[in-house]
Amino acid sequence: MVIVMKAGASDEQIKHVVDRIKELDYTPHLISGVERTVIGAVGDERGKGVLTTLETLDGVESVVPILKPYKLASSEVKKERSVIRVGDSGVEIGGNKLCVMAGPCSVEGEEQILQVAHAVKSAGAHMLRGGAYKPRTSPYTFQGMEEKGLKLLARAREATGLPFITEVMDTAQVDLVEEYADIIQIGTRNVQNFALLKRVGKCRKPVFLKRGLATTINEWLMSAEYILSEGNPDVILCERGIRTFETATRNTMDLSAVPVLNELTHLPVILDPSHGTGFRRFVSPMACASVAAGADGLMIEVHQDPDHAWSDGPQSLDLPMFSDLMVRLKGHAEASGRSM
Repeated sequence: MVIVMKAGASDEQIKHVVDRIKELDYTPHLISGVERTVIGAVGDERGKGVLTTLETLDGVESVVPILKPYKLASSEVKKERSVIRVGDSGVEIGGNKLCVMAGPCSVEGEEQILQVAHAVKSAGAHMLRGGAYKPRTSPYTFQGMEEKGLKLLARAREATGLPFITEVMDTAQVDLVEEYADIIQIGTRNVQNFALLKRVGKCRKPVFLKRGLATTINEWLMSAEYILSEGNPDVILCERGIRTFETATRNTMDLSAVPVLNELTHLPVILDPSHGTGFRRFVSPMACASVAAGADGLMIEVHQDPDHAWSDGPQSLDLPMFSDLMVRLKGHAEASGRSM
């Protein structure tokens, strides 16, 4: 249920409604809009009828049922698009300005990550991406530098001012990754790892949720709901391609997911054309298409020597290619009423 407060409802009236929701054994989630406050009441669906009694409380305008199975992620709960602020960096995701996250698939060493970080910063990127823990299909391939990689990413942040995003793979890693990272990434293989989703839902850092290889949009939003329901309101969705019968590209990049999500949810949507296509020659056109489709930003894999990268080299742009892409994106952003 959504409890819509009247315009100008007092803090005392809002608190009284929140307390009453708790007494009914539901969890309240406050969403402050431009004109009024909305309170989501989340809990056991079987007893939702008792929530209609809240309509008699002072300051309450209406009690509205949420029809979607994902309650807090739904645009029924929050009409305005969410804008997520990344710590004190000044970076925002979901506003009028596109956010570009760029960097190598894996952190391979200090020289590498510093070189790439300085290059993507110079080209106009807003965030650095890099993997310290790497989920790989084969157990014999490079698995990441782990905490050493996190320390190198932190060093690159200090050197460039770029906040960074990195993946967490297990509940046991969450505290450590949260200590270092500015955004915590949940990768495609963990999109329905519900224990991990609930754990990052207790974090105070934004969570970047990638779509699974065969995850429907409804299932993906339900995964976001796990995070939101634990109290973390800062969830960013990332479309990174899905698995279909097509073999010409690594995955099939679902551009249609962008307008669909912009209709269904208030959460920001980022696209990853690197994983979405799997080949660097396709990354630039799909990145531009993503902006035209209404994406809030992009995640791009960039490496100083892609042909010798320890992971995902074929889909990584080299430094000049990324610089050229950022120039192209500026024109597409302006044509779409956005800025870089």
